[in-house]
Amino acid sequence: MTPPEQLPLPLPRRAALGREDYFVSTSNALALALLDGWRDWPSGKLILVGPRGAGKTHLAHVWAADSGAAILPADVLPDLAIPDLVRAPLCIEDVPAIAGNRVAEEALFHLHNLSQAERQPLLLTASAPPRHWPLVLADLQSRMEATQTATLPQPDDVLLAAVLAKLLDDRLCIPAPEVIPYLVRHMPRSFAMAQRMAAELDARALGRPKGITRTLARDVLQALVPGS
Repeated sequence: MTPPEQLPLPLPRRAALGREDYFVSTSNALALALLDGWRDWPSGKLILVGPRGAGKTHLAHVWAADSGAAILPADVLPDLAIPDLVRAPLCIEDVPAIAGNRVAEEALFHLHNLSQAERQPLLLTASAPPRHWPLVLADLQSRMEATQTATLPQPDDVLLAAVLAKLLDDRLCIPAPEVIPYLVRHMPRSFAMAQRMAAELDARALGRPKGITRTLARDVLQALVPGS
């Protein structure tokens, strides 16, 4: 008797954002060290810069756990009482998202100045250095460009392997032992590609009795990067 076909059921996913879940390599060690030294930031503020998927949100949560900070996306600032926010350390994520929104920029400018006056640490995150943010408020632009930055570059091989392993683990996926070394050798070195790879492997592995094999990894890589 043929057993009934198992339906692929996507399981809930939750990113692990603790310090113990953050893998340190030579490519991100300096940024982590700057965050760990938050009590000594020049003017009490820092901008964390890195490409999509580089781990900015993860590091923001690591820093928040250490400093007691709240974490907010920049685009909600116009709806909040700014004086209430600056009573403790604060992280504002994805600042370039409000570029061109004068009301939001003015809210961030007010928050920045109050944080300075209250001597409360302020962490900001972005995908590019502040000189590339198309802000319309000149005073905000000048203050952002004067802020120290910590940069997360694209991953080295060691970090790329760790990122792939974490992304798959967050999705409750267990690849065959040879899968991650194979991908690190052949895939483009970028966090964005690692995220796309994990998502596609997860989707294609649903309902497959053999799970994530090297053959599946090769097929996914060829689909995402033709000619690889």
